[in-house]
Amino acid sequence: MIIQAKHLTRDFKIYKARSSFHMLNQILRRKGEIKRVVDGVDLEIQEGEFVGYLGPNDAGKSTTIKMLSGVLQPTLGEISVLGLNPSKDRKKYAQQIGVLYGQRTQLWWDLPLRDSFDLLKAIYNIPQTDFTKRLHRFIELLDMHEFINQPVRQLSLGQRMKGEMVAALIHNPRILFLDEPTIGLDVLAKDRIQEFLAYINKEEKVTVMLTSHNMDDVERLCKRIILIDQGKVKFDGAKDALRDLVKQSKLLILEVAAGDMKLNHPLPYAPIKEEGNRLFFEVADDAEVSQIIAASAQSYSILKVDIEEPKIDSVLKELYLSKNYQAAPRRMVIEPINP
Repeated sequence: MIIQAKHLTRDFKIYKARSSFHMLNQILRRKGEIKRVVDGVDLEIQEGEFVGYLGPNDAGKSTTIKMLSGVLQPTLGEISVLGLNPSKDRKKYAQQIGVLYGQRTQLWWDLPLRDSFDLLKAIYNIPQTDFTKRLHRFIELLDMHEFINQPVRQLSLGQRMKGEMVAALIHNPRILFLDEPTIGLDVLAKDRIQEFLAYINKEEKVTVMLTSHNMDDVERLCKRIILIDQGKVKFDGAKDALRDLVKQSKLLILEVAAGDMKLNHPLPYAPIKEEGNRLFFEVADDAEVSQIIAASAQSYSILKVDIEEPKIDSVLKELYLSKNYQAAPRRMVIEPINP
């Protein structure tokens, strides 16, 4: 396992707001309330996985990422990433991970974007040949030719986030932690960054752990989902297994011969809508899919069959509202951690 965490826990002390009366005395004597933000999380992530780490606001997602990346120390529990303790072996560890926070920057605001990469080359001691080859490939993949020499302060949000992505990966890390990387981006910029991340994961075998409220990222990139709520892992498995927790209808789409639509054949199953020569049916399970296809084939020449699964965002919304995690499968830690 490339990432392991056992009973990962993080507490914060929260102070209540007070009036200004006798303020100094209150500051000296005030007592904080302990809030457990991450509560006994166990994780096992294999090399090359692309994992969506999801949950509602204040679930503990960003705090977990900060502990895994070495920014925060856990209150309790153990972490081993690449055989290292993130908070204790920070210098060696930083060479092997990339981190991108959607609301923070690691670029130099007044310098041209290319100069920021040159500075990172010096910081990470990247050989010139490797740096040049890697940077040229990233510029091509992210279509950065037009703005690579502009100061960072002049870049649009989408352009800056492309730069942030390169900055997080220029030193060839084995693991990439992403916290809301596409927040606020337009469709084109988001699409290019998603393509880039898919490439990095597939071609360079970079292990990626993603937190995002943008469900397009999750649908397109993540094969595995870990769902956290109130600091605890509630689900750990494949996207399809997550969908199975919520009994939402699938959408069966039958494309039929255009001439058949004009004949207005009666169907034993009524479609919820028709568009051109396509018929749309809500279906609950595979048995109903088979029944509708068989019945429709009696009257129509079926050219194509598509089934659309419920969208991840609607599944998560229903789970968050219902808190119905009882049937959720979990991956358990089965190997001891040696930090």
